[in-house]
Amino acid sequence: MKFAITSKGDSRSNTLMQKMKSYLMDFDLIYDEDQPDLCISVGGDGTLLYAFHRYSNRLDKTAFIGVHTGHLGFYADWVPEEIEKLVIAIAKTPYQVIEYPLLEVIIRYQHGGRETRYLALNESTVKSVEGTLVMDVEIRGQHFERFRGDGLCVSTPSGSTAYNKALGGAIIHPSLRAIQVAEMASINNRVFRTVGSPLILPDHHTCTLKPVNRPDFQVTVDHLTLLHKDVKSIQFRVADEKIRFARFRPFPFWKRVHDSFISDSD
Repeated sequence: MKFAITSKGDSRSNTLMQKMKSYLMDFDLIYDEDQPDLCISVGGDGTLLYAFHRYSNRLDKTAFIGVHTGHLGFYADWVPEEIEKLVIAIAKTPYQVIEYPLLEVIIRYQHGGRETRYLALNESTVKSVEGTLVMDVEIRGQHFERFRGDGLCVSTPSGSTAYNKALGGAIIHPSLRAIQVAEMASINNRVFRTVGSPLILPDHHTCTLKPVNRPDFQVTVDHLTLLHKDVKSIQFRVADEKIRFARFRPFPFWKRVHDSFISDSD
């Protein structure tokens, strides 16, 4: 088996990374940063997001596993004290593969028929470069509303516990192939109206945003912030690709939600 390790970059994470690398190579596993079968993320959810984007071109071949060196993460279920146990499991035990849905973002431009495609593990947001964001929202090719406000956030089920939750969105179990659209400070008065609620769309529905006035937007894809000019439309849907997690033991989603937002234990 070929493996790679991505570290958060702090001294604790780097030390654990070197220790795991040495242990796994002692078990005759091959360290390969270019074409790993297994990518181990050491740090937090942000580190795993970085690893995901690094290997987004081989999601059907690379599985991910997370070790958290800080606060409990939604993607990292192993702790530093379990490193030896994890190494033995990787070297000796066949792992179960759990797949989570991803978000596809396609940005089309006004000239030349150009388009740019991204995959998001957590979410993508759209904001105006300056002033209020004004966008026509289409669902399945039909006009739904004209949005005015600070911005829109489109998230995956696994990303529903991140920025989406802070915006009042629902938490969705990642076994459901869906995306969620949440508003950021929409303008609602006697003249302008939006639905005012998060929308959950199934995997055969698309959500498309079309500019009404300004064609330049700040778009985020997970931790990446991008400026796009002369935008014709931004399309969101459940991606054909999925992220694959290597599981050596149960990692219940609702327990993670409880431990992250409800439990008062460390």
